[in-house]
Amino acid sequence: MKEPGHEARHGDKNGEINGEHGNTIVRTLRTIYGSGFTPGFKDSDNLSTVLQKLDKSSLSRLHGDHDVGSLE
Repeated sequence: MKEPGHEARHGDKNGEINGEHGNTIVRTLRTIYGSGFTPGFKDSDNLSTVLQKLDKSSLSRLHGDHDVGSLE
């Protein structure tokens, strides 16, 4: 379940991340953020599949890194 107001804070950035990094697999992101990143998803899932369902902590870390360009 999404948290209230979550979409308003990150809606525009989700599209940017999905467009640029949507084919990145969760396994790759877990090597960067640790095994607790995107809990409940398989290592083989694509970011585009899980992006709208990420928990607040995972999404915040991802958006922060995207903002500073460290996901390139």
